[in-house]
Order: sequence, then C-alpha cells, then structure tokens
Amino acid sequence: MPQPKNYNATLAGKVAIVTGAGTEGDGIGIGRAIAVVLAGEGARVCLVDLNADSAEGTRKHIEAIGGEAFVAAGDVTLRYDCARFVEATVERYGRLDILVNNVGVANPVALEGDDEVAWSRVLNINLTSVMLMSRYAVPAMIKNGGGSIVNISSIGGIRAHGSLAYGPSKAAMAALARELTVLYGRQGIRANTVAPGHVLTPLAMSLLPTEMRVQRRNVGPLGLEGDAWDVAHAVRFLVSDEARFITGVQLPVDGGVTEIGPMKAHALIESGPPLEE
Repeated sequence: MPQPKNYNATLAGKVAIVTGAGTEGDGIGIGRAIAVVLAGEGARVCLVDLNADSAEGTRKHIEAIGGEAFVAAGDVTLRYDCARFVEATVERYGRLDILVNNVGVANPVALEGDDEVAWSRVLNINLTSVMLMSRYAVPAMIKNGGGSIVNISSIGGIRAHGSLAYGPSKAAMAALARELTVLYGRQGIRANTVAPGHVLTPLAMSLLPTEMRVQRRNVGPLGLEGDAWDVAHAVRFLVSDEARFITGVQLPVDGGVTEIGPMKAHALIESGPPLEE
C-alpha cells in the first residue's frame, strides 16, 4: 500500500504520542507510518524514540505533508522518561488524546542456562514500557474527558512462533489493554491492540531472504505481504471517534494468516508455485 495522498481530518484537534516512532533512514517502519497517518489526519504528534535522529526523520515526513509533530528522545523502560514524554506533550499542546505503544524487540531467549537478563530485557521493552506509558498517559487523558490507547502487539502473541519471551510479552500487551478497558472505561478510556503479521518493514527486508518472503506470501489466504501503512490505517480507525464503541479488542492485521490451521498452512506452502529468486 503506498503512502496516503489524501486525508479526511478525522483526528483534527487530537494530540497523540507514538512510541518507537522512528525508522532508520528513509524507510517506513510501523511507528513512522502510524505517526505520519495520525498527523495527516490532523493530530499533533509527540514522536518518542530512543534514537532522536531516527524520530527526526519521521518529523520531516510529517512536515512534508503539512502535519505538526515534535521529537522526544528517551527510554520507555524508564518511568521518569515516560512521565517526561507525557508532560512535554501536554505542555506543548495542552492535552493528550491518543497513545500508541509501538516499541518492541524480539531478542532470542533460551530456556536453558541463565538467560534471565535477556528475558527481562524483552519483557521490559515490550510490556513494562506499555504499563509505564499508560501510567502517565491515562490521567492526562481523563483530564480532557478520555482517550484511546492502542498497543502494537504481534500475531506472535496469538500463535506460537518458537520465541520464548517475544510471544508471551506480545500476548500480555493485549491482556493489559483489556485490563485498562475494564479499569478506566467509565472514565472515557478505550484500549485496543493491533497484532501485525507478515508485514514487510525495513527490518523484515533486512532479515528475510527472498525465498522466505515467497513462502510468507504463499501461506497467507490473500497471497500478499502487508506493509506498515496497513497497520497505520488500522490504528487510525481504532483511535478515531468512529471506533467510539470499540474497546478491549485485538485486531490482527495479517492477511488472515492466524486463521489458517498448521496442517493447512503446510499444505499451502507445499502446493504453492516454485520459489523464485
């Protein structure tokens, strides 16, 4: 899906924070695409990233389409930084309506040995950061009548993919959204989860050989790879007033991959066209 050329101001007057909003170079990762689409729809956006230069690249994309954003560099696993991101956003724009928790890491973790450090790192980045950002964002949202939180999880949190820490951390992101839904719904807070899968991002392009990408297309019901814009449009809908009656859901953005049973998936791969270079 190409970058959108037309927007409908569905988020005019809204203020958003997107974590993991940068992408190295001019590539379009999920965080960058989300921030650009939200800004294109009229939201003013705080771009959170550990790498300020990476987030600055996203700001330039937003500026190019006439949007408004600023960069807040820091570490979402540190509560003081999370508090600072929210304070800076409210100070600059006067309110907070949207939080998109997009930061994530997929480091390998082994069950054998003493790998607790690697385990803790994945859990801290993927899950604790969501709790910390929500801790400071929710009160700010309640002050202006409520708001919307979207956690960017993964189909790895729905189906096992052989990743000991990544899958459980992503599954817990959806569980945390559901708890926020119950705890703060009466105060106007909606919390949902988007679970991307088989999405082609700059990171995926650097890691996946051509034959693996062909297999990904073959196994999906649509025979397609998604991209970051597909994820961004799902987020745009969930944070908009159009989704005012939707909360606590997990939305796979995966071309239907999670709906295929494992034997059927294997059969699809085996019956697909020969792999091409």
